[in-house]
Amino acid sequence: MEDHKIVQRNIALQREWYGEPLGDRVRRLVVAFDVSQAYLAEVLGISAPMLSQVMSGRRAKIGNPVVLARMIMLERKVLTPEVAAGNKEAIRAALEDVRDARPTVGRDNFPVGAGPDDQHVLSALREIAEDENLVEAAERLDPDFPAIADVLRRAGKGGW
Repeated sequence: MEDHKIVQRNIALQREWYGEPLGDRVRRLVVAFDVSQAYLAEVLGISAPMLSQVMSGRRAKIGNPVVLARMIMLERKVLTPEVAAGNKEAIRAALEDVRDARPTVGRDNFPVGAGPDDQHVLSALREIAEDENLVEAAERLDPDFPAIADVLRRAGKGGW
């Protein structure tokens, strides 16, 4: 199979497995945290070349579930008010927190659910929108941004 066909297949698999291409997700984190791709790889616990291959579609998946858990943790930390506002100290603390995290990942335990950061985010969303609007926004975003839709859906339900 030609290289470009392999890349296209891998990106299609990423959409299926992760909701969107991993390159898009990683680029958002690089921008949101104002870090290099190499530093983000260090925070996630993956080599910079491996992260580059996943981003470009030369590899289809992140093989280590802990790396994926850390990526999701970072995506959620982006939603905290201090990080979203660009507070340098909050950004640094979020990156260190995720880098130092040692999540245990198994079939019944994926450590990115109801944590203190989530509670903060859900409360903030509830302050700015009605439950019905949050649920409707989740439905609209779900096809392209399932992780964000999940957060909105949980905020709209008023609980976990």
